[in-house]
Formats: sequence, structure tokens, C-alpha cells
Amino acid sequence: MSEFNQEEFNQFVLNNNVIGFFEEPKILKSKRKSCWYVNWRLNDVFLIEQLSDHVINFTKSLGLNPDCFYGVPEGATKLGVITQFKWAKRSSNYGKGSHTLPMGRGKSKEHGEAKDRYFIGEPQGKIIVVEDVTTTGGSLIDIIGDLKETGKEIVGAFGLVNRMELTPIIGQDNEETVEKFRRSFERATGRKYSEAMSVEEAVRETGIPYHALGNANLLLKEAYKILNPGEKITRSIEQEFKEYGVERLTFT
Repeated sequence: MSEFNQEEFNQFVLNNNVIGFFEEPKILKSKRKSCWYVNWRLNDVFLIEQLSDHVINFTKSLGLNPDCFYGVPEGATKLGVITQFKWAKRSSNYGKGSHTLPMGRGKSKEHGEAKDRYFIGEPQGKIIVVEDVTTTGGSLIDIIGDLKETGKEIVGAFGLVNRMELTPIIGQDNEETVEKFRRSFERATGRKYSEAMSVEEAVRETGIPYHALGNANLLLKEAYKILNPGEKITRSIEQEFKEYGVERLTFT
């Protein structure tokens, strides 16, 4: 692969069962119930290497030239490390001291300098933050806040798949989820969080452009054709998008 191909990426997602359906709704990290999932927890070097190529090609297609890829802990940690390794090796200035190999802590330390509290190996230079899946965008915005606190230059934020859901809805979503997101949003933006918005809009409020390699609205329809989950599940998912979606989704 040398150029990002949207159809090839979508097929990679579908062929490797990244998207699937639950017989009964499950509670996600966002505390929302859902009958479908996006699971990027690949434990296969061959597949993660292929995925990293998609990320690198996507980066080039956007005309970005970062110094560093940083995976949001912990779902995108392995991808961030492997993508950074490959990107560095292919760089014309690759050599001793040319690139860092950063990794974030799943839980920040309570003491020490910010660079030690948040990172095991600090990201440097122009940074692209990579998240495996964005639902409400809370984890991504929290990491952006960490990076901004340490004075880092972020040139882009990637989501492998955007679930196309709104950020936490005040008065509708779990109160703890709303409050946690509010703190992260206000820390990263310096602005008051008062209403739900798309993840793309929320990240843009931090001053960082957001780009998704895959869009759930399209991928779900393709997964539906392959897996045929049945009427009950599809109606449930349509209701999910009616309540939480950036836009409505229908399968028929």
C-alpha cells in the first residue's frame, strides 16, 4: 500500500470482524447501551502492521508530516508505537535522536512532572494523536488536554472508526459521564460545555482538526449485509442513532 484507499480500509474492518452485533444491548464505556460494537483490540502483529500502513497512508493523503504518532491509552497504544516505529524508519532524517517512541500511561501518576505523570516516553515535535474508536470523544479530548498541558504541538487527531454519536447529552446521559466529559472538555478548550455536539466539532473546539478513517454509518450498513443480524437488532440500532447519533441511520 502507498496511497490511502477508503474501500480497502473499509474492507479491512469488515474482513477482520472489527464491527459486530450483540444479541442484547451491552453497556459501553460511555454508559450508553448498544447492540453493536467496534473492537480494535487486535492481537496479531501482521494485522496491526497492515493497520499501521493504513494510518500512514491516511496521514500522507491529508498532507500531514508529523514527527510523532501517539496512541490514546490503552486501546490504541500498540498501534501508536508500531506506527511511530515504521514512520521513523521511513523518514529521510532517521538516525540516533531523530524520533521518540512515546507511550501513554493508562492511568496518570499522582506525583511528579507532567511529562512523567502522563507518559512512558514523552512525545515530541508535531504530534498526531490516534484513537481506536470515538464514541463521545471523551478519552481523546482528555489526552489532548494532557498534551496541551505539557506544551505539545498537536497537528491532528485520528479516529480509526467514528461511531457518529454525539458527545454526552446533559440531562439524558449518565451524570457521571457528563461530568467527566465536561471537565475534560473545559480543560482542553478553556470553554464551558453546555450542549452536545459531534466528536469532530468537540475536538475542533480544542483547536485540533479531527479526521476519521472509517465512518460507522457506512460500515454498519456493510456489516449488516454480511452478518444479517435480524430485525430486532437493526431496529434497536436505528433507535440508538435517533437518540445519540449525529444523524439518523436506517438500514432499509
